[in-house]
Amino acid sequence: MSPVVNWIVAILVILFFLIVFIVSFILYKKTPPPKGCEGMEPSDEKCHGCEQEGCHFNLYYNKTSMKCTEKKNSDKTEENEKENK
Repeated sequence: MSPVVNWIVAILVILFFLIVFIVSFILYKKTPPPKGCEGMEPSDEKCHGCEQEGCHFNLYYNKTSMKCTEKKNSDKTEENEKENK
């Protein structure tokens, strides 16, 4: 095959995958949540002790918990520095 045909085939394959990605993303966004999961929000009661790493609520909960922990640690460090002076 000539180089021009190779380029055209490559571009068509890339466009095909791009179109599949865009269409699947749009369909994913339009999909409603399952019954019973419409108003779910992360909370201490629901996420405390949850070990499911793939859960998007657990990821959110872990990020906020880490921020709180980091803030507490930085506050303690500042207090220790003030005491040492």
